[in-house]
This record gives sequence, C-alpha cells and structure tokens, in this order.
Amino acid sequence: MDISLILKIGGIGLLVSVICQVLSKSGRDDQAMLVSIAGIIIVLMFLIKEFSSLINSIKSIFGL
Repeated sequence: MDISLILKIGGIGLLVSVICQVLSKSGRDDQAMLVSIAGIIIVLMFLIKEFSSLINSIKSIFGL
C-alpha cells in the first residue's frame, strides 16, 4: 500500500463533502445523496483493487 492511495481517498472525501454541502445548501438533497453514494463507490473500487492484491500476496506466501 502506498501513501498515494491514502491521499486519493482523502481527496475524494474532501471533494465529495464540499459538493454535498453546496448541493444541500441549495436545496438539492437528493443529488447530494447521489454524490455521496458515488464517492463511496469510487473509494470502494480503490479498496477492492488493493484487497485483491493483498489476497494474491497471501496466496503466494502460503503457496495456495
């Protein structure tokens, strides 16, 4: 795992929170919810890729 992954996740979180606040203040709560769900899905895609790499490393270590 690299520090860039943590920075990407933090950047996405910051961007999503700003967009959600702007949309909420303008009365578009449904769109703010969709933006937050999209942010969660993007972060989960990053984490799934890293988790897959971890599982492959464990398999290679134990010879499975």
